Formats: sequence, C-alpha cells, structure tokens
Amino acid sequence: MPNMVDLVLGDDHAIFVDALAATLPRHGCRIVGTADNVAGVAGVVREHRPDICLLDRYFGDGDALDAIGGILDAGGRTKVLVLTADGDVQGMRDALARGAAGYVNKMCGLSVLAGAIRGVMDGEVVVELAAARAPRLAGTTDARRLASHLTGRERQCLRMLVEGAHTTAMAKQLGVAPTTVRTHVQSVLTKLGVHSRLEAASFAMRHGVLDDGRMPVAG
Repeated sequence: MPNMVDLVLGDDHAIFVDALAATLPRHGCRIVGTADNVAGVAGVVREHRPDICLLDRYFGDGDALDAIGGILDAGGRTKVLVLTADGDVQGMRDALARGAAGYVNKMCGLSVLAGAIRGVMDGEVVVELAAARAPRLAGTTDARRLASHLTGRERQCLRMLVEGAHTTAMAKQLGVAPTTVRTHVQSVLTKLGVHSRLEAASFAMRHGVLDDGRMPVAG
C-alpha cells in the first residue's frame, strides 16, 4: 500500500494488541489508538478518525457487534473490520448486516489479516473464516446472502469457474496475472464456505446465485 493505513484496535487482550502494533507496520499499517472495552471504542475512533477500526467481538462489557453502528457514526469514513477468535457464522452475518466491511478469524494469521485490510481499503467486503468454521448453508436464501458479498471481479471469476475455465484462461480473459486470479478465486471459496473450485461451481449452479438481476453484488 503506498500510504500507511491508520488503524484503531478495539481488543482487550494486551499481548495481542502489542503483537499487532509491532508487526502491522511491516504490512503498511499503524495502530493510532486502542480501546480495551466496548464502551470506549467509539470515543477512540472519534478522536483518531482511522481508516479502519479492527474490532474484537467479545469484551468484558459486552458484544462489540452492538457497537458497530456507533463506531461508524463516530468515525465518518472509518470502516469496521471485525477481528475475532469467535467462530459463530451467524455472528459473521450479523456483523456484515450491521455495516462491518469484513470479518476475519484470528486463526487465519497475519498475512490473511493484512490482505483483508487491503481488501477493505479497496472497497471490498472481506470474509476470512478458519477452515473448520466455514459456513454450512441451510438453503438458497443463505447461499444468496453469502454470495451477495462477492465483489464484481469475484463474481466474474465464479462465472468462469462454472464455465470450467482454468487459471490461465481466466487471467487472459480478465487481463490480470494468474496470481491475481488465484487470489480472487480463494476469496470466492472463503466467502461461499466451500473448499474447491468444483464445489464453488456446484454451489453457484445449485442456488442460482449468478442468475441475472437476482443477486446484489458488493463492491
């Protein structure tokens, strides 16, 4: 990232906060403020007006999902990226419904977090769940809700997966590098809660998520 991304970190685990403060600058980010309780996050965001508020979910004084609206109001342009060890898929859906720009499981690691921050800064809705916690869908309504968080480019990739295209052909058609295609495809798999390209294609066909005019697209 050409410019440093300013972050406020809402988390009550001091060692985790210190670790992020020490390592995120190497990924183009800096923590400009912290809060160790839900009640204090909005005030710190209002003071520093960061690009992103990294927000843990559970604190001693409550569930931070309830504070997302207030944090967004306090920060103006600030986006909320929930960063949590919680594996509740419904919590992910609730966070996005309340206005969060992303939801990342702490078990995914620093490189995934850095990628999620870049994605949020690029206007994407980012979902990174630990593999064991990937969503299991109840039906087409849930499927379309998950698919609605695909970006336009990710939806293009999903359509090409349905058509049976391989990475090289996808890269040529999109005018990007194969590594970029693989990144987009991995994001599609993560957001849909599937583990292979074949599963993603089957998911799209089974639930009709690519039908014209029937799926809202993020980004």
